[in-house]
Amino acid sequence: MVDGLLQVEGGRPLNGEITVRGAKNLVPKAMVAALLGTTPSVLGNVPLIRDVEVVSGLLTLHGVHVDYDQTAGILSLDPSRVESAHVADIDAHAGSSRIPILFCGPLLHRLGEAFIPDLGGCRIGDRPIDFHLDILRRFGATVDKLEGGIRLTAPEGLRGTVIELPYPSVGATEQTLLTAVRADGRTELRGAAVEPEIMDLVDVLQKMGAIISVDTDRTIHIEGVEELTGYRHSALPDRIETASWASAALATGGDVLVHGAHQSHMTTFLNFFRKVGGAFDVREDGIRFYHPGGDLHSIVVETNVHPGFMTDWQQPLVVALTQADGVSIVHETVYENRFGFTKALCKMGAAIQVYRECLGGTACRFGQRNFYHSAVISGPTPLRGADIVVPDLRGGFSHLIAALAAQGTSRVEGINLIDRGYEHFMSKLGSLDAKVTRLA
Repeated sequence: MVDGLLQVEGGRPLNGEITVRGAKNLVPKAMVAALLGTTPSVLGNVPLIRDVEVVSGLLTLHGVHVDYDQTAGILSLDPSRVESAHVADIDAHAGSSRIPILFCGPLLHRLGEAFIPDLGGCRIGDRPIDFHLDILRRFGATVDKLEGGIRLTAPEGLRGTVIELPYPSVGATEQTLLTAVRADGRTELRGAAVEPEIMDLVDVLQKMGAIISVDTDRTIHIEGVEELTGYRHSALPDRIETASWASAALATGGDVLVHGAHQSHMTTFLNFFRKVGGAFDVREDGIRFYHPGGDLHSIVVETNVHPGFMTDWQQPLVVALTQADGVSIVHETVYENRFGFTKALCKMGAAIQVYRECLGGTACRFGQRNFYHSAVISGPTPLRGADIVVPDLRGGFSHLIAALAAQGTSRVEGINLIDRGYEHFMSKLGSLDAKVTRLA
C-alpha cells in the first residue's frame, strides 16, 4: 500500500507567505515535562504535527487530560491524575516514535515505575536507547528488559548524579534534565547539548520551579526540588522548518516570507544562505528568503552541534547546492548515515558523490568508522522529474524541494513521513503557488 503519494509539477518558483509555529524538537519534550507538575500547564505556538498527536495520546493513556485548540495552537495539560498505562496501549500508540524514552524520568518520579516499548524513528544513524537507560541507571533506576519493551522502577527514588557525555547529545541532555529536576540532590551534566530547543526546555522547567544553571563550558547544574508546578510557555519557532522553506525558495528561484521565524535562532544558517548567493530580509514578524538572481556559489560546510551548522539544515540546502556554480563539499559530523537521500537527487540529474573520508576542515568521530559521511556536489545541474520514495523526515522534504525545482513531473511516495515535522505542508505549498496533487 502506498504510504502517501504526491504528484509534483516542477520548475515553478515558490512565491508567497507561510507561517511556522513551534519547534518539533521542543514541543513534544515540553509536553512530557508537564508530567512533572502538580498543577496544569499551558503550551502555546503548538503545531499540528504527528509527534504532537503521538505525545498527546501517550499522555492521555497515563491519565493526563489534554485539550488542544488546533486553530490557536494552544495545549492545556492537566497531570493531576497520572496513572500507569497498559503496556499494549503504549506500544500500539507510540508506533515508531522514540518519545516514550523521555517519559521515564517523569513517570519514575510520579509513579515509581515506567514502561517503554521497542523504539523506532527515522533511521538515519545509530540512536541506541541503551545510552538513555545508562543515564537512568545513574539516577538509581532499575531496568528490566522484557519481551516487547523495558520496565523501569525506582523503589528508593531517584538521586542526583554526575554525568559526562562523550558527545553533546540532544536526547541525552533532555533525558538528564527531565530526570534531574526532581531527583534528590544535585546533578552535574558535563558536555551537554545547548541547542535553542534545549534552552527553551530549560526555560519551561525553570518556570515550573526547577533550579538549573548553564555554564559556558557546556556544563549544566541541576538542584533537585521536591515539587514542580505547571507552566505557561510559548514554544520557540521551528528553525528547521524555516531553513527548509528558505532552501526551497533558493532552489526554485523563488521568494518566500516565513512568518514566525527568528533571526537569533538562525544566525549560522543565514550566514551560509548568504554565502551561497541567497538573500533575506529580517522583519518584525519573520524572515523573507529569496533568490536575488544571478549565479549561486559553491561552498564548504560542516555540520556540528549548536552553535554550528545544524545537521537538519544540510539536506534541504544540498538541493540548492545542486544549482550552485562549482564544487560544494558537505561534511556531516552529527549523524553517520545522512546522505542516503542523495541517491534520489542523482536519479533526478544531480552530480553528487559521497565519501567515507572527512572532507571538511577537521576530522570527526566517523572518519575511522567506514561511514559515507561526506558529500561532493558539482553544479549547476538541471534536475528532471522522477519517481522517488521518501527515506526519512528531513530527507523526504529535501526530495520534495528537488521535485519542486525539477523540470517535469515527479511522483513522491511516502510523504506521510513529512507530516511528522511539517505542519500543513500541503496547504503551505498551495499558498506558495506550487502545483502539487495528493494522489494517495
